[in-house]
Amino acid sequence: MTWLTILLMALVIFTSRYLFLIPKLPLRLGSSLEKILSYSCPAILTAIWAPIVLVNHGHIYLSLQNPYLVAAVFAVLIAWKSKNVLLTAIASLVLFFVLKTVI
Repeated sequence: MTWLTILLMALVIFTSRYLFLIPKLPLRLGSSLEKILSYSCPAILTAIWAPIVLVNHGHIYLSLQNPYLVAAVFAVLIAWKSKNVLLTAIASLVLFFVLKTVI
């Protein structure tokens, strides 16, 4: 039953992605739907990182003692100033591990 579910989900996902990639298929999205879909990536990424950074043991943890929060703010500042993904990832990871060992 598990394999059947996995195969069916793979088929659904492949079909939904493939429909937009076929050049001969006259399927075009409207401008309002394209604008709505442009917000999906930031929304999904926020749903992933926000609980990790802001919540600790079921409570909101906004403190300088929170290494996740400090490293995340540092990563945002580095990304904003440098516009370099590799530098941002390495610098924020180093800061996070330093804070994790110190705190």
